[in-house]
Amino acid sequence: MTNNTHNDQATAQMWGGRFTEATDRFVAEFTASVNFDKRMANQDIQGSIAHATMLGQCGIITADESRQIVDGLTQIKGEIERGEFEWRVELEDVHMNVESRLTALIGDVGKKLHTGRSRNDQVATDIRLYLRDETDKIIALIGKLQNGLLDLASKHTTTIMPGFTHLQTAQPVSFAHHVMAWFEMLCRDSERFAQTRTRINQMPLGSAALAGTTYPIDRTITARLLGFDGICENSLDAVSDRDFAIEFTANASILMMHLSRMSEELILWMSAQFGFIHIPDRFCTGSSIMPQKKNPDVPELVRGKTARVFGQLTTLLTLMKNQPLAYNKDNQEDKEPLFDCVDTLTGSLIAFADMLPNITPNAENMRTATMKGYATATDLADYLVKKGLPFRDAHEVVGSAVALGVSKGVDLSELSLDELKGFSPLIGDDVFDCLTLEGSLNARNHIGGTAPEQVVKAIEQGRGKIKG
Repeated sequence: MTNNTHNDQATAQMWGGRFTEATDRFVAEFTASVNFDKRMANQDIQGSIAHATMLGQCGIITADESRQIVDGLTQIKGEIERGEFEWRVELEDVHMNVESRLTALIGDVGKKLHTGRSRNDQVATDIRLYLRDETDKIIALIGKLQNGLLDLASKHTTTIMPGFTHLQTAQPVSFAHHVMAWFEMLCRDSERFAQTRTRINQMPLGSAALAGTTYPIDRTITARLLGFDGICENSLDAVSDRDFAIEFTANASILMMHLSRMSEELILWMSAQFGFIHIPDRFCTGSSIMPQKKNPDVPELVRGKTARVFGQLTTLLTLMKNQPLAYNKDNQEDKEPLFDCVDTLTGSLIAFADMLPNITPNAENMRTATMKGYATATDLADYLVKKGLPFRDAHEVVGSAVALGVSKGVDLSELSLDELKGFSPLIGDDVFDCLTLEGSLNARNHIGGTAPEQVVKAIEQGRGKIKG
C-alpha cells in the first residue's frame, strides 16, 4: 500500500464517506490546522476522557468500551509528552490525529469516542480549557510582578523624584508612589482576567455540530469532570462564540498597554538626559559601533510587542465580524493569533517580573531634577490659601514668585524671605516648611497621596490584595 493510499484511507475513516475523490494535497495542507492546534493536545485529550466517561455512565457505550477509550487516550497523552507521537497533516487537526491513533491502539471501539459530539463543540471546548489554563498562569505572573513592585517600592518611600504632567515637572512625588501607580494598573489587569475567566469557563461540549445531539447525554457530568463553572445554554452560540477569546485578547492588549507605558518611562529615565535609574546589564545590550552605549532593549521590545498584541485583537474582531451562525471554517483562524497573544504576553510578563524589581533609582539625580522645575509652587499657593487668600489670587502671586526665580536662576526655596514677602504680606517665616521637597511630600498625607506614611500603608494593602 502506498503512503498516499494509506493517507487517503485514514482521512476517509474520519469524514470521507460522502466524497468520491481524495482531497487535493495542497488543499489538505492549506486547510490543515494540526501544525498549530496540536498545542491543545492535552486539553483535547482531557475533554475526550471526560466525554468517554460520560458516554459510559449514560449507557451510550458500555462501561468496558469507556474504559478502553480512556486507557487508550491516557497512553496517547504519554506518547505526546514523550515526543513519540507522529503528527500527520493529512489528518487535518489535533482531534483527528488523536482519534486515528486511538483507533489504531484499541480497534473499532476507538471510533465510538466521537459519538454525540462534533469537532465544532470539541474545538470550542479545547480552546476554553486552554485559555483557562493560560489565564491562571497569566494571573500568577501578574502577581509575581506586583510582588516585585511592592518590594521595590518598600525601599524607596522617601526617595524623591519629579512627578510630571505634559512631561513637565509638576510636583514632587516619591519613587515608591510612582511604582505603586504601576501596581494599581496591574491590579485592574488581574481583576479583568479573573472576571474573564468566569466567562471562559463555560462548557460548549454537548452542543455537537450546532443543534445538540439525539443521544441521551448528560452535560452536567462532563462539566463536573472538566471543572467548568457552567454549561453553554444555546448550542448554536456555543460552537460559534469566540467572545471569550476576544475578551482575553482585549485584556491582554490593556495589560500590554500598561507595560508599554512603564517601558516608555524606563527608557526615558535611563537616558543620559534623565539619568534617573540603572537597569541591570543583563536586561540591556550595547551598540555595534558606539562603545559607550547601553540600550534598554527589554523595555523597548515590550513596547514594540504591544503593537503585536493590539494587532491580534484586531485580527480576532475582524475574523468574527461577518460570520453567520454557526461554525464556519473561518473560525480556524482564531487559534494562531490567540496563541501568539498568549506567548507574547507571557514572555513580556516574565521579562518584567525579573527586571523591574532589580532597577536602581539614582536618588541624587532625581532630587536635582525635582529642584529644577519649581515643583513646590502648588505648595506655596496652598500655603497662601490656608492664610486666607483666594486660590486664584494665590495662583497669581506664586506665578510672579516663580517668574522671579526663573530670572535669578534659583528655586522658590532659594528666594529670600523678604523677596517672598514682597509678593504677599501673608507670607511668614514658616513658608520654607512647605517649600522643601520633604515638606511637600509629607503635606499630602491622605489616602492615595504621596506622603511616605500613606505610601507605606498602600504597600501593606497591596500585599493583602495579592493574597486575596
